[in-house]
Amino acid sequence: MTYLITGGSGFIGSHLVERLLKNGHSVINIDNFDDFYAYPIKVKNTLESVGKSTEFEYINKDSDLQNLAAQTRSDDYSLYVQDIRDKEGLKSIFSMHTIDFVIHLAALAGVRPSIERPLEYQEVNIRGTMNLWELCAEFGVKKCICASSSSVYGNNTKIPFAETDPVDHPISPYAATKRSGEILGHVYHHLYHIDMIQLRFFTVYGPRQRPDLAIHKFTKLISENQEIPFYGDGTTARDYTYIDDIIDGILKSADYLQRHSHIYEIINLGESEVIQLTEMLSAIEQALNKKAIKKLLPLQPGDVQQTNADISKAKNLIGYKPTTNFQNGIKKFVEWFLRK
Repeated sequence: MTYLITGGSGFIGSHLVERLLKNGHSVINIDNFDDFYAYPIKVKNTLESVGKSTEFEYINKDSDLQNLAAQTRSDDYSLYVQDIRDKEGLKSIFSMHTIDFVIHLAALAGVRPSIERPLEYQEVNIRGTMNLWELCAEFGVKKCICASSSSVYGNNTKIPFAETDPVDHPISPYAATKRSGEILGHVYHHLYHIDMIQLRFFTVYGPRQRPDLAIHKFTKLISENQEIPFYGDGTTARDYTYIDDIIDGILKSADYLQRHSHIYEIINLGESEVIQLTEMLSAIEQALNKKAIKKLLPLQPGDVQQTNADISKAKNLIGYKPTTNFQNGIKKFVEWFLRK
């Protein structure tokens, strides 16, 4: 089967590409190597995902990405450096391949940056996503998984968060774009009979995690004896989900879509284990055997107080069963961080 993966050189995407290739599938990776974080990180992710050495001679971004695409190309894998806002560029890729399944992970991510760049988030996360669905309709691609986010729940007071909860009050542009994607996805399902699952990810972490995210940032700063930004009183809490469990949920969702028709579903993928900020920091300190130097700061606009996934639907519908508790996940992440 041929999968088109958007954002396949990112954190989640590169792990997904790696698993799909190991499972004998073909993968088309579309990633624009956005400057949200340094592109050499995504180069390394890409090389690791296709089982190649991460030794790479860097010259400049344009030539590096051309070399990367050539170096990784095989009968089962193609990399295209492509922005999803460019519909004609996307169309040329759809024209060159017979695509069985689209898994759409590419997005501008992050709550705080979205407050500073709301229009850009709209262009990528809404318009870019619609470009993909337009092409799915045009080229007859009938199976699609999209990455949504736990941020759509906002400051939901009902715990845990269930897919049936009202999500009409987002508190960041990022969250609003993800909720818009869910609604528009249903339109394309209804009009063009695209079977679709929208996966609401809950704070994914693990090897290759983006360096701007809290666990990676805290680990780096503590290891370097630098201050960490500690927002609020430490009682904010997240349902942290280890990368292996997220990939398992994506693959189980793909299998469900392959076996069923006339499907539109929204599904939570979390660990169903709530960890406070103080607990998260303590786990990293223990894994590093180092104490953090905290810089106390007020809560940031757009940050939610707590996330907690009700994963009963995922368990019942697709057989999702997360297996990595937070303490073990942090140990694995820190081991990876110290090796890289």
